[in-house]
Amino acid sequence: MNLHEYQAKELLRKYEIQTPYGQVAETLNEVNALAKDIKNPVVLKAQIHAGGRGKSGGVKVVKSKEEALEFSSKLLGKNLVTYQNQPSGQPVHKILFEETENIINELYFSILIDREEEKVCLVVSSAGGMEIEEISKKSPDLILKEFCNPITGLMDYQTRELANSLKFSADLAGKFNKFAKSAYKLFTENNLSLLEINPLVINDANDFVALDCKISIDDNALYKQKKLSELRDWSQDDSKEAEAHHAGLNYIALNGDIGCMVNGAGLAMATMDLIQHSGGSPANFLDVGGGASAETVSKAFRILLSDKNVKVVLVNIFGGIMRCDVIAEGIINSAKDVGVSIPIVVRLEGTNVDDGKKLLKESYLNIHSADNLTDAAKIAVTYAKDQK
Repeated sequence: MNLHEYQAKELLRKYEIQTPYGQVAETLNEVNALAKDIKNPVVLKAQIHAGGRGKSGGVKVVKSKEEALEFSSKLLGKNLVTYQNQPSGQPVHKILFEETENIINELYFSILIDREEEKVCLVVSSAGGMEIEEISKKSPDLILKEFCNPITGLMDYQTRELANSLKFSADLAGKFNKFAKSAYKLFTENNLSLLEINPLVINDANDFVALDCKISIDDNALYKQKKLSELRDWSQDDSKEAEAHHAGLNYIALNGDIGCMVNGAGLAMATMDLIQHSGGSPANFLDVGGGASAETVSKAFRILLSDKNVKVVLVNIFGGIMRCDVIAEGIINSAKDVGVSIPIVVRLEGTNVDDGKKLLKESYLNIHSADNLTDAAKIAVTYAKDQK
């Protein structure tokens, strides 16, 4: 789960991490109220869950109320498309007004989980404000890392080593130690999966200021972070993903035209791979779970069919916990209830599989059984191509 920048900065301030003073506007009237007394330049930032806002017209320094209103009127209530959320973009419902800072230096700073090391990792670079992915490829020597022992946490010697590598003065090194320790505490106490501050700037008062911030919370820990989970902005998620979440389904929208309904994450990944290998393109990842019921299948069909790009539905179910004949009945009833008109390709395997296939055949619906997953993928790809 991601936070908006203004929400992330509110959390930073709770841990005594300095940020520019800012306020949020949701309407043009609120923009007008915040902008009427502009004396010094302020930064306006569209609030969406995507990077690349600056390059896409979502960030601007303004010097007057007129400029602020012009900028905000072009964004509020509309979608902002960046390289991270194209082609549709995400809706802008809030504009963040922030004071500008007198910047002496820019840094990149982040804390994340390193899966290979199985530790929390601090990443710092003198190339702040730039694309860190490109920096890591072109100038890997500029990327500094410190791995934290899960028992002892972030140690003073580690922040000193980073400060020495960045050639900080003694005074600045002390301030960096305090900042990094606060950021690490924030990260661990709130079960974050990512804390990224880019740029982290040093201002003319020789203080560290988080000029921008991205925070992601581990979804598996949201039950422990009730207050943070309430901050979720569902408008930033794909509408189908939001509906699936509330229905208890694991769904991720993709850009293909073959809708996938599978029980089991590993089987779902294999299904998507085989569709791609067969020359097709999956429209989604959807795991309905091992104990899929007729109601679950019906909800899944509705979500799949809400995607206008879907031309075929591929159902791949292993009947272990539930019998294949029961699953087949659920598919048939759901297809009738939802009114599925596009082809449905079904691959069943497991208990009572022959009975399940017989029910599908005798349903006289646009349902086609496959003997194995490879055949199912090929059949689905063929139907998808025929409907283009």
